[in-house]
Amino acid sequence: MRPRIAFDRRFMPLTQPFTNVTPVPMQNRKTRTATYGPWLVGLGAALWGTESAWRIPLNELFDAKVIVFWEHVFILIMFLPILISRLDEITRVRARTWGFLIFSGFAGSAVGTVFFTLALKYGNPTVVNVVLNIQPVISTLGAFFLFGDRLARQFFPGIAIVAGVFVSVAYPTQIGVSFERAGLNLGTGYALICALFWGLSTVAGRGVMVGMSLRLASSLRIVIGLACMTLILLVYGKLNGAALWPEAAQARPIKAIVLLFFLASISGGIPLLIYFQGLHLTRASTAGYFEMMQTLAAVCITWGFFHASLHPHQVVAAIVLIAAVAMVHHIQQQVEPHN
Repeated sequence: MRPRIAFDRRFMPLTQPFTNVTPVPMQNRKTRTATYGPWLVGLGAALWGTESAWRIPLNELFDAKVIVFWEHVFILIMFLPILISRLDEITRVRARTWGFLIFSGFAGSAVGTVFFTLALKYGNPTVVNVVLNIQPVISTLGAFFLFGDRLARQFFPGIAIVAGVFVSVAYPTQIGVSFERAGLNLGTGYALICALFWGLSTVAGRGVMVGMSLRLASSLRIVIGLACMTLILLVYGKLNGAALWPEAAQARPIKAIVLLFFLASISGGIPLLIYFQGLHLTRASTAGYFEMMQTLAAVCITWGFFHASLHPHQVVAAIVLIAAVAMVHHIQQQVEPHN
């Protein structure tokens, strides 16, 4: 809501970048760094941040689950050449790696993206995109509990969590009366569930990275995501023509196809390639800050084009949240190479 498996420790959702990645060993990295590397990371992350521009109008044409289904179909078509070129590697993948990949594809590529789409539909899109910055904290804690990763002594996510609460609450003085009056809605809840699934997907991706190449994992993850979405649509009775292409889409077919294509390309496959080429040329600690271009781009779109504004206290809380997550990332980066 995408990886260079061979070296990085995190495998992110379909449209989200890595966070807290472990650097490539320096003896190999020195010859690969380039001054434009971080800017490629920033460009890729910023393009990921444009997905709200397509998902919000698509919510008027399709059910959220159907949007994610078509998104996977379009991206899979784009990645078929990569998948076909790596098919010979499949027989060497171990069962444990398959388990991690299936969970990562289910939690991140499919379910997490559905909740993100729902969050944009029912909540303030700007709040949703800012709140999702809590995801690196979730993935770091998940790695600690699941894999026994070390936590830095200064690791303290409390500030980020409190800031996330204040970003979500439009009228904090009303929170004692009711959550509804305070401004908490389904969108906020969906955003938090999305962050949880994407964070867990990131942790599961750690097991993928040691078992297969980046290109194979990226392609298979899309296949698994599409399989999961097909099963979900089948369970909900939406795997039929009327649900896959409803009357709203039939009335504006060109708009529907163009929006789906832009979602899969501009906010999906293209930034994937740009981001990881940039990460290949950038220190992980530096890349972490350029990844924040995703939030900046998302806020510019949701606030500037969809007029999803924030109250002054939410702006302050958003800045605190992003700064706190950046600090957590920086501190945790100092201990992770020693894991």
